[in-house]
Amino acid sequence: MSTTVRVHGDQPYDVVIGRHLLGELPALLGEGVRRVLVVHPAALATSAEAVREDLLAAGFEAFVAEVPDAEAAKTAQVAAFLWGVLGQADFTRSDAVVALGGGATTDLGGFVAATWLRGIRVVQVPTTLLAMVDAAVGGKTGINTAEGKNLVGAFHPPAGVLCDLAALESLPPHDFVAGLAEVVKCGFIADPRILELVEANTELLRDPVAASSSPVLAELVERAVAVKARVVGEDLKEAGLREILNYGHTFGHAIEQVERYQWRHGAAVSVGMVFVAELARLAGRLSDDVVERHRAILTSLGLPVSYRGDRWDRLVAAMRRDKKTRGDLLRFVVLEDVGRPVRLEGPDPTLLAAAYAEVSEGAPAPSRAVSL
Repeated sequence: MSTTVRVHGDQPYDVVIGRHLLGELPALLGEGVRRVLVVHPAALATSAEAVREDLLAAGFEAFVAEVPDAEAAKTAQVAAFLWGVLGQADFTRSDAVVALGGGATTDLGGFVAATWLRGIRVVQVPTTLLAMVDAAVGGKTGINTAEGKNLVGAFHPPAGVLCDLAALESLPPHDFVAGLAEVVKCGFIADPRILELVEANTELLRDPVAASSSPVLAELVERAVAVKARVVGEDLKEAGLREILNYGHTFGHAIEQVERYQWRHGAAVSVGMVFVAELARLAGRLSDDVVERHRAILTSLGLPVSYRGDRWDRLVAAMRRDKKTRGDLLRFVVLEDVGRPVRLEGPDPTLLAAAYAEVSEGAPAPSRAVSL
């Protein structure tokens, strides 16, 4: 049994959520597609070959291309390699890419599809929880540069998304829990029921094998996808509303960059959510209870809520390069309450340093505001 969430907008598409869904792939590719390139990391080579064989049996010309794992895939060099594969196989505008893997693979595959012949179809087949509820849905694609994460990219809605929950059974627990950070984010910005479900099922949710076949996880994924679908359906290109999906991401992306992408995205966003919750509290926007609820939920899942205290200058430099920054004006998504996100622009440097102190561990946090 599967559930379909429709993403509306200029180019509407379906997100199909369930178990053992690969039979749905040809329908999502649509009519007129002749050639398909399946992009995958090395760990999913067997699955990619199975997808290729299914596509061949369905009458497609199918190819596979292996890319590096995780963020190492999101480079201009890897994108150029895939462009070369598409060119050598004579891919036209009526052909398609299937991105099979985690968020890095779906980001890369979507970007390559967006840029080949100025845009061909892509079907996203996320195999991690993080990718299912975040990267694969919404049409954001991109690669990294030495200066920051996702600074090169394009808005390119997929032809469809297959969220096969059975793929999560083999996910390492730390990766599974990291994906829950994005689920929790959706709860704080838009759907309080998500928070209630997480609070009532923390033990279950720390076990990928048990969780992947549970109706609780299915509902959480459906709700998180529905939040994102509603937002991106109204604001594909992040002109306004879509920015709420970046809750916790400005500080989280800065951690990722400072740590040279050795931190899991969800772990960094977890700390980022606590940082902006503290920032909102210090700015008089958010109650102590909601801030503590952030810490309690994230801690109960085994996610981090603090970061080392001797990296402020580097974090500030990274946040300046964030896509939401305008000129020298730092901008954050904060909450006034659960389900009530707003923008906070150009907060006082003293408040930023104080919020950093609240999430700092180890080395002393800054005792003075750093010039921004």
